Amino acid sequence: MIITIDGPVATGKSTIAKKLAESIGFIFFDTGAMYRALTFGILKNQIDLSDPDTLQNYLDHFQFDIKVIHHDRHYFVDKEDVSKLIRGKEVTSSVSKVSAIKAVREKLMAIQRELAEGVNAVFEGRDMGTVVFPNANIKIFLTGRNDVRAKRRYDELTSKFPEETKELTLEKCLEEITKRDNYDSTREYSPLCQAEDAFVIDTSDLSIDEVVYKILEYKDTIKTKRPS
Repeated sequence: MIITIDGPVATGKSTIAKKLAESIGFIFFDTGAMYRALTFGILKNQIDLSDPDTLQNYLDHFQFDIKVIHHDRHYFVDKEDVSKLIRGKEVTSSVSKVSAIKAVREKLMAIQRELAEGVNAVFEGRDMGTVVFPNANIKIFLTGRNDVRAKRRYDELTSKFPEETKELTLEKCLEEITKRDNYDSTREYSPLCQAEDAFVIDTSDLSIDEVVYKILEYKDTIKTKRPS
């Protein structure tokens, strides 16, 4: 069985998807981390995004792996553990631009579909239910008020990167979220949008546990589209 969880930034997708997967014994895949890992590799190797041939050559040889170490997922690019590095400021500021490139999305879509073969999994991202897994058994789309999402983003960044975010403000986070939403929803290839058959949950005033409970309730009420 495949469950997809899509939605814009700071709606709680990763935390909710991870907790949901743990509660039902499924494998959790954070596709945002995959895009960050690829972005890290592109930046490290100084790949020119305006040169399609150079980019495609890198994608053809891109080595990516996920390993579970002490119950935590670690992401490897070219055999280097980049789990912490992909959360840095440089990757964060570049990932949206990189992820909008068709060749990049096609490469990672192939990896994601391969990872899904023969397993029960929860895939979190922005186009999981619309493009990568259009026939997923269950599709969830998370939303949230901009002010709430900005506060979540601010709290997350200032907690993880206290030195780098000394000048960060809520207003700046709100501005960046609005800009990111617009960019993700209007990009030419695989834009962020809600699947017609997705179950929509506004997470603004709900706890993580409450959202997971709603998804589990929904899971119990629908008929699966294909054998699990």
